[in-house]
Amino acid sequence: MSRQLTFKIFRYDPLQPEIKPYTQEYQLEEASGMTVFIALNLIREKQDPSLQFDFVCRAGICGSCAMVINGVPTLACRTLTKQYEDGIVTLLPLPGFGLIGDLSVDTGKFMRSISERLQAWLEPKDHEVDIHSLEIPMESEEAEAIYEADRCIECGCCVSSCATAQMRDTFVGAVGFNKVARFALDSRDSREVEDFYHIIGDEDGVFGCMTLLGCQDNCPKDLNHQGQIAYLRRKISMSDRII
Repeated sequence: MSRQLTFKIFRYDPLQPEIKPYTQEYQLEEASGMTVFIALNLIREKQDPSLQFDFVCRAGICGSCAMVINGVPTLACRTLTKQYEDGIVTLLPLPGFGLIGDLSVDTGKFMRSISERLQAWLEPKDHEVDIHSLEIPMESEEAEAIYEADRCIECGCCVSSCATAQMRDTFVGAVGFNKVARFALDSRDSREVEDFYHIIGDEDGVFGCMTLLGCQDNCPKDLNHQGQIAYLRRKISMSDRII
């Protein structure tokens, strides 16, 4: 027997500031294997075409459909409605990002600013590239460590789960630390962790983390954020290059 689900969805359009934020309820019949993403699409298709939310891949890869579902920042496409026994699903936009409308937020602006601030791109040791030479081999352990860091989909759940990030918008956050660790682990990169000290070596960086584990607990990709933060703290603390 299918059941009726109740969706309580945050509604607000910044382009219509005269209309204050409110919660709107929708009723929907649950189907087998239904996710919050599927439910939202049905609501927009059959009940309210004005409802705003984001999606791209529908497979937990792009991170676009991240939102707060019953108090937990997570991905709508990977959240089954059957886990909510009372059939009530409350949806809010991710805090900490600019609101586009309803459940849609601008994570792209934040992620780009973090990448530019951290210079999150490879700075090769050898700038003279010979396209005819063989690729330099890499140890499998190093490749696996880099791949693990590269699994981040920049969904923003770790930022919204972080108390420090919500209190201080200059805080680099777990997604930024993960980027720094990714290049610090890469033997092809000419930089060391110490070269990022001016960005992550204070309270806006790894020493501002309160270790509440929000990023760790709510990462949809189960990344080891706390392990990366500990790695960066240890590398900075042991460095003899920092004055």
